[in-house]
Amino acid sequence: MQTLFTSEQLAEPGIKIANDILRKCVHCGFCTATCPTYVLLGNELDSPRGRIYQYKELLENGHPPTEKLVRHTDRCLGCLSCMTTCPASVDYMHLVDEVRMQVAKTYVRPFMERILRQFLALVLPYPMRFRVALICAQLARPFANLMPGRLHNLMKMTPKKVHLSPASDGPGLYPAEGSPKKRVILMTGCAQKVLRPSINEATIRLLTRHGCDVLVADGAGCCGALVHHMGLQSSAHKAAKTNIKVWSNLDVSRSADAIIINASGCGTTVKDYGFLLSEDADWAERAHMISKKTRDITEFMSDLILKPSICSLNDFPIVTYHSACSMQHGQKITTLPKNLLTKVGFEVREPKESHLCCGSAGTYNILQPDLADQLRTRKLENIYASGGEVIATGNIGCLQQLTSRTAITPALPVVHTVELLDWATGGPKPPGL
Repeated sequence: MQTLFTSEQLAEPGIKIANDILRKCVHCGFCTATCPTYVLLGNELDSPRGRIYQYKELLENGHPPTEKLVRHTDRCLGCLSCMTTCPASVDYMHLVDEVRMQVAKTYVRPFMERILRQFLALVLPYPMRFRVALICAQLARPFANLMPGRLHNLMKMTPKKVHLSPASDGPGLYPAEGSPKKRVILMTGCAQKVLRPSINEATIRLLTRHGCDVLVADGAGCCGALVHHMGLQSSAHKAAKTNIKVWSNLDVSRSADAIIINASGCGTTVKDYGFLLSEDADWAERAHMISKKTRDITEFMSDLILKPSICSLNDFPIVTYHSACSMQHGQKITTLPKNLLTKVGFEVREPKESHLCCGSAGTYNILQPDLADQLRTRKLENIYASGGEVIATGNIGCLQQLTSRTAITPALPVVHTVELLDWATGGPKPPGL
């Protein structure tokens, strides 16, 4: 794609990066076949190729974003399926991130939209605030049908049970069983520890059972993904720097072998810290080192010798594995989780259209509920058709989205991959099975 940026524009790091990305696009349209919004809507402007044309015009002209451009940008899930398909290796992820930052800086959204987005940014990344918000939402749930639009959808998504803050994944050292072979830092996250604390608990048990000392750092928090994908650059950088500072201090003193992430959406972002802070001279080197050390839990476990299953194979349900977009497209991890489940004795199946997003995509199911519901229904229909008895996934967003109320019945239990691995090698049966 030919671009017409001025030399003054190219002096800006974000524009220079966008220019390099835009020039790689060859207009082939392969991306349209795997883009969830194009599959649903059939609108070229809701495909990666169509959005790229709009972004080129926006960035070249330097004009404020139009309502039309913002609408089609907001409809993008950021699932990155287009990047897996693209033969020219167009870095769509960093291009759409740049545009979202431009939108956040220069576009004035309707008042209620601004309030909702500010609420999400101020609540979801903070476990205490999020837990209080969920308790309040539970009290308001009986009045959900009286509430308008997205507020009504928010009430429907509220979990039936709000977990208290568990001590089992708090800061500290969780020693390996027997002689330690590895030392790792575990990121316990933000929303996940509120919505499904059993995931962190299972991760710690699995790692310590396989000879790993597990460090949970005091002061580490949200990875920054949520605010980053809303275009809030300074908030994303602040979250990244907080984690980098905390983990770097631990790493210097304890020489950790890896930083373990058990939410693939967070993993994709932390692995991108090196890029996110590449223009910050004070942080770039440390950010790059953190990114290099970051590994999804299934990546790390694949390098260890798994303990044999202690359960009878007859006890195991058939597993349909849902690969989160951030896992398969963001981190390019496709076979490792399925291979691990198979090794410990599960029969693993994969649904049709496994490349398509379930509609979670961070806050997408809150901000774009109609499209998210369509994608969830489509995903669940394919999952049920596979004949599995339980759904396994590696991302808390997908887990919540597929657990949410739906017209499709019967409802299948949804668990994290690590919960099944923990169960098979000596841990408790996952909740809901």
